[in-house]
Amino acid sequence: MRRRPLTIVIASSVLAVAALGGVAYGTGFASFADRGAAGENVTSQVRSPSPTPSKSTSARPTPTASPSITTPTATATPTPTPTPTATSTPTPKPQALMELEDRSDDVRELEARLHQLDWLATEWVDGYYGTTTREGVNGFQARRGMPRLGYVDAATWDRLVAMTRTPTRAELYPPKPTPAPNASALDSRCTTGRAICIDKSTRTLRWVVDGNVRLSMDVRFGCPSSPTREGAFTVNAKVRDGYSNFYDTRMPFSLFFSGHQAVHYSDDFAARGYNGCSHGCVNVRSWDTLSQLFNEARVGDKVIVYWS
Repeated sequence: MRRRPLTIVIASSVLAVAALGGVAYGTGFASFADRGAAGENVTSQVRSPSPTPSKSTSARPTPTASPSITTPTATATPTPTPTPTATSTPTPKPQALMELEDRSDDVRELEARLHQLDWLATEWVDGYYGTTTREGVNGFQARRGMPRLGYVDAATWDRLVAMTRTPTRAELYPPKPTPAPNASALDSRCTTGRAICIDKSTRTLRWVVDGNVRLSMDVRFGCPSSPTREGAFTVNAKVRDGYSNFYDTRMPFSLFFSGHQAVHYSDDFAARGYNGCSHGCVNVRSWDTLSQLFNEARVGDKVIVYWS
């Protein structure tokens, strides 16, 4: 009975709060009353209203500066300067004292000295620097370990003079070999048909028709370095006014029989006789006799070159 006044007071308070519109408070007090009615030791509490969260103003993000993109400028690659290539300057050849086609007493002395060392036969000691003399000079230079120039320079001449004696007149003008008298011997191949019969032993050319000798003339042959070929051939071409561009010399009344070798007139043979040689052709020194042979011979006629 003692609890009733307390219950009445609490209920009155609740009603007063409700009348004032405090719904939340009423609820709280009702709970408080219930707990008190349940015999719990209630301590008066003042509940602070939960603070309404304030609406925070978010700071605007500071825009990050975009990195500037720099377009690379194309740089022209410098063209490298070419390094100059060192070029070797060719050593000039020594000056020639005597060379091919020279004619002089100095050449005759040269040939006589070469003969003393067995580099040249007396047949070619004639004062004319031909291909045979050139071969003798080449041989001498090669044997002494000197450059094979093919001509005589100061070093070659000094070395040759040091190794030889002063030539005598007999050495400078040696007697020429004379052919053996064997003009009557004809090769059997020349005794029939039409044949230009060339005997190397007698240095004679004979124009033979059916075994009869119609013409005869002196001839000269190729040097040892370019010998006249031997054997049976035929005339394959006739050139009245022939000319050699290679040797820069004329070749009148050419009768070609083996490649570039031909029977033809030779100014050199007419002027110097056997003191020289050809590049392989058969040289004739009688203009009139060869002219007659040229007019009579035909392409296809036999050409026989032999030793008797």
